[in-house]
Amino acid sequence: MTEFELRIITPERVVFSGPVTSLIAPGELGYLGVLAHHAPLITTLKNGRITVKHNEQEQHFTIASGILEVSSNLATILTEQLTTDRQAAETAEKE
Repeated sequence: MTEFELRIITPERVVFSGPVTSLIAPGELGYLGVLAHHAPLITTLKNGRITVKHNEQEQHFTIASGILEVSSNLATILTEQLTTDRQAAETAEKE
């Protein structure tokens, strides 16, 4: 399957940077999907879950709103807050 580059960035660090085959993100009007060669797009994201797929494996992140830009086979998500499923599980274990 065709890939595109994805970057997920918070003020503290680059959380994810690499090739992916699909992205599902929580847009303001509902979830939206991005595949390789998607039309250029800039949209706001609401609180929700991001699903990133590559080589039949999925990674999940939870964001507290942000911005998604797609252009020239590169998708960039900027967000103030983000947790991975692993971080959420570790927090739940501590509680």
